[in-house]
This record gives sequence, structure tokens and C-alpha cells, in this order.
Amino acid sequence: MAHRSRAALTALAALGGLIAGFCSLAAAELVSALVRPEAGPVTAVGGAVIDRSPAALKEFAVRHFGTGDKLALELGIVVLLAVFAMAVGVLALHHRRTGSAAVLLFGAVGAVAAVGRPEGSAPDALPSVVGAAVGAGVLFALTGRLTTAPPRPPASGSGSGSGSGSGEAYRAFDRRGFVITAAVATAVSAGAGLLGRRLTSSVQAGATASRHDLVLPVPDSPAPAVPAGTGLNIRGLSPFFTPNKDFYRVDTALVVPRLDAAGWRLRIHGEGVARPLTVGLHDLLRREIIERDITLACVSNEVGGPYIGNARWLGVRLADLLREAGVRPPSAGGPADQLVARSVDGMTIGTPVEAVMDGRDAMLALGMNGEPLPFAHGFPVRMVVPGLYGYVSACKWIEDIELTTFDAYDAYWVRRSWAQQAPVKTESRIDTPRSLASPKPGAVPVAGVAWAQHRGISRVEVRVDGGEWHTARLSAADNRDTWRQWVWEWPATSGRHTLEVRATDGTGATQTGRRAGTVPDGATGLHSVVVDVS
Repeated sequence: MAHRSRAALTALAALGGLIAGFCSLAAAELVSALVRPEAGPVTAVGGAVIDRSPAALKEFAVRHFGTGDKLALELGIVVLLAVFAMAVGVLALHHRRTGSAAVLLFGAVGAVAAVGRPEGSAPDALPSVVGAAVGAGVLFALTGRLTTAPPRPPASGSGSGSGSGSGEAYRAFDRRGFVITAAVATAVSAGAGLLGRRLTSSVQAGATASRHDLVLPVPDSPAPAVPAGTGLNIRGLSPFFTPNKDFYRVDTALVVPRLDAAGWRLRIHGEGVARPLTVGLHDLLRREIIERDITLACVSNEVGGPYIGNARWLGVRLADLLREAGVRPPSAGGPADQLVARSVDGMTIGTPVEAVMDGRDAMLALGMNGEPLPFAHGFPVRMVVPGLYGYVSACKWIEDIELTTFDAYDAYWVRRSWAQQAPVKTESRIDTPRSLASPKPGAVPVAGVAWAQHRGISRVEVRVDGGEWHTARLSAADNRDTWRQWVWEWPATSGRHTLEVRATDGTGATQTGRRAGTVPDGATGLHSVVVDVS
């Protein structure tokens, strides 16, 4: 009986900690709606974890969770918070003030994480501070219901009442008061959390409306018509244009920024900028608009990986804006060799100035596949630079461009062991048959995509079980900045076989078979699949 009483009291204390944690997060949700959603403690701490994680850990997360890596991190933080809350609840059962102080200390951690983010400011501390104060107060109140004075010992000479023989005194507690306090705190906090979500939704509604109301202009320089035969129409083969909903997303934003297009501004300044510029979306819309088909790839893409996609982009040439600001590339005597793009979420991406101004279709993109940029892909404006991996070119939610040098500044990913400059490598992938597929003997189409942005693909070859290379049939080429489909008709025979593919780019360089990981500047090696023909 004594053991069960202690266990029940401990369980209630842990439950009280959970309730206090819930109240804390709900209060923080409400306050973050008034400050900004990114200032919430879970988002702030999650962002701090991402910022301080080594490159190997980030690669592990992307490899195992894909585009769900941020959700996995948030769930992990919530689980840890729940465990911490229960432990603090049990601590408060024996040390009431110490338990409440622990909640305040954890709130301080959230506040420091929020303010310490690259885009953080003093008001960002408020959600964590208020949430911690609410959580500490609720925990103190609930624990008070569990820590009333112990019952008086039995009078001398009395019978062997329950527990008296052991000399143990069990705490009596106000069960009814605990239940009422817990119910009221939970109900009020749930209401606060719902109100916070509604406030956040109302703020975001303005951004959603601004995207809905944005009418993309007819391009002054439209993309050339896609040649007939660009798509091979083979089952299981990636489509030439990747639908927006399927386009890969790899970034560090736990909360996707939702910006109102009317309030968006971009500042261009720095070394070698003779005339600093600040432009809004409507300023861009009045300029020459270009439309181009460009394939983007992430440096985290392993050999044969999914983090690549092709889209039709609409935007303004970035080189034109830089020239208007008086910027000259290094080849023309300009002092800056690096363009540092900053996102509203604090991300910094360093791009070679020469690559932006060498004539390629580097742009500030406004549209993607015929519609305004989706929020997850950078609305209202993002950078797109053909031929470079995204971490050195494709800044989403861009708000600032600073001209500097690679010697003077290391951007976000460079400080985390990645290379300063990273042109896309020549790669190829087998889309069909899938690994461990079981095709029938006979003619089996082996098909996939190959890419070498800004160089183009001139040849793709396939081999079986390490044998001779066979030349695949290429689709019609759109341009040298897009991927290219290919197919080889394989006379399959029964048994287990290994298929490999390699590509040759427009310069005549053939994809290397040497295996290398993604760090520091992209994976290399040949993609292979194993199939059982039966």
C-alpha cells in the first residue's frame, strides 16, 4: 500500500509537470503570434540545434528523413520537453521552488536561443520568457496541491495502524484541488494556444492573399519552346518538369517564412557597389522579365538521390541589377568576388560574382512553373543560378545582397565544412527499373535522367554486371541548364544483375566512378541498381 501511494503521488507529480509544460508552450504560442512565429521556443531551440550541428549530423538527417528532417527535429524536441517536464514535476514534489526555478531556467535557454539566431532580436525572447513564467506558476500551484503537510502520527499506545509500525509518514494531498487546478490551467492554456494559432493564421492570411493576388507578367524574353522528344514517356521515369508539389526542399527553416509581397524589400550594397539599391517586388515587375528552364540540385544529394528537380522559372536577371548598382565582376576589375545573399530566416549563401555576371541566366525568380513561387520555395523572391549547387546559389526568401570577398566572409554552410565554391558535377541516375525490381526476361527499358548544368549532357552509357558500356538513347535537349532523359533497351536474361550508368557532359568529360561523399562539394560515383530477372 505504501509503495502504491508513493507511486501514485510520483505519477501525479509527473502529470503536473506535463500540464505545466503544455501551459508554457501554449502561452509561448500566443506571444509568438504577437512577435513572430519563428520566435516560439520550439522553433528557436530547433534552429539553434540546426545551427550548431556538425555537417555529418545534418547529412544523417537529410539521408534518413529527407524533406521531413525538420518535422523529425521538432518532434524530437517536443519529446525531450515532455520528458524534462515530467522530471521537473517529480523534482518539484520534493523541492517545490527548485522545480519551478528549473522551468524558468529552461525558459532562459529558449530566450537565448531565440535572440541568438542570425535574424533574432530582443523581442524574440518574450515568448520563451512568458511561457516559462506561466509554466513555473502552474507547476508551483499544482505541486502545492500535492505537498500538503503529512498526517499526524498515531497517538502513543494506539494500535498498529496503517504504516505506523514502520514509522513512515505518507503525504496527504488535495486530490480534488489538483484535478480542478489542472483542468482550469489546461483549458485556459488550450484557449490561449488556439488564439495564438488564429492570430498567426490571420497574419499569414495577408501573405497568402498577396501571393494569390500576384499576377505574373508575360515574359519579355520567354523560354524557347521545349523541343519535341524532350520527354521520353516511359513508365517510372521522372517527368521533364518537376511539379511544384514534388520539387525537393532542403533548408534549415523549421517554420516556412510567409512574407507579404507588398512589404518585401531587397537591399544591394557592399564592396564595389557604387550606387546601393533597395527594390520592392513591383520595382522588379517593371523591369525586363525573363523565363528560363533550369534544373536545380542540392549538394546533399547522394549518388542517385532525389534532391534534384527541373522547373520553368520567371524572374529578373540579377546581373542587370548588379550593373545598375555599379558592380563589376572580378574579370573586369571589380573588388568583390563573392555575393552574400541573406534570407529573412538568417541564412547566408555565398555565390561567386563572376558566375552571376558571366552571361548565364542567373536571376531573382518570381515564378515557378507558371505560378508565383510557393512559400516553401521562396515566395516572393529567390535566387536561381544555373550550374551551381543550391547552397551556393539558391537563396530563398532573399532580403539582402552584400558584395564582399571569399577571404573576408564565410557563409553559413562554408562555416560548417562545405566548400566555398561548388559547381554542379556531372551525374546520372537510373529511375527505372527500381532497385530489387523483378522484370521479366526480354526487352527491359532502363531509363533515367542525367545532368551537368551549364555544360549539358552529350552521352549516357549503361552497363550490366561490370561488362561493356552501351550507349543509351538521349531525349531531345532543351538547353544546357536542364537535365536530360535517356533510355537503353536491355535484353534482360534470367538471374540477378547489377545495372550501372554514367554520363558525359558537353565538354567531353565523363562522370567519374570514384566514390566520394557529399561533403565538401557534392557526391561522386556511379549510380547502380540490382534487379532480379525472373
